[in-house]
Amino acid sequence: MARTRAADYVERRAAIVEAAAQLYARDGFAGASVARLAEALGASKSLIYHYYASKEDILFDVMDSHLRALDEAAAHVMGRDLPAAEKLREIARRFMRLYAGAAARHKVLLNGLGALPPARRDEVVSRQRRLIEAVEGLLVEIQPKLARRPRARRPAAMLFFGMINWTHTWFHEGGPASAADVANLAADITLKGLAGLE
Repeated sequence: MARTRAADYVERRAAIVEAAAQLYARDGFAGASVARLAEALGASKSLIYHYYASKEDILFDVMDSHLRALDEAAAHVMGRDLPAAEKLREIARRFMRLYAGAAARHKVLLNGLGALPPARRDEVVSRQRRLIEAVEGLLVEIQPKLARRPRARRPAAMLFFGMINWTHTWFHEGGPASAADVANLAADITLKGLAGLE
């Protein structure tokens, strides 16, 4: 007979993922054992293994939960009837809110990819590429000259992401600039740079 799932199954997995995100962001994936994760949760290793078959599965869910939130934010913006420049600005705002609210998950996504098994790594990279391609499409809409410069499209999109992706290393809520301020600045720099593209 199949084992029934506990009523709080989803909540317990979410708690494991949140604790793992904090631990992996602080100590790195290699330096954070399941025993230390269990200790952080006030639980046993066997309880964690009841919910996850491996440490790598937990790592994947840390990344996947963050990517799902980014995917949803991008899809919401792309589905709106807005000019491309405003879509870019809104994506920057929404991503910065997510980065500020999930800094640990974002750090793990940026730094822990190499620890995933190849198939899982490919899945994460594929989803990241879709986000990059969505921004590339917006940049071409904003600056049609990029359509004639295919080798510049990916670097332009990566420069945009480069401005916001690493804010987890220096951005702090309550600092001199809000998440929205940083997002608007990144959008302004990108839009004004595109306007002057030769």
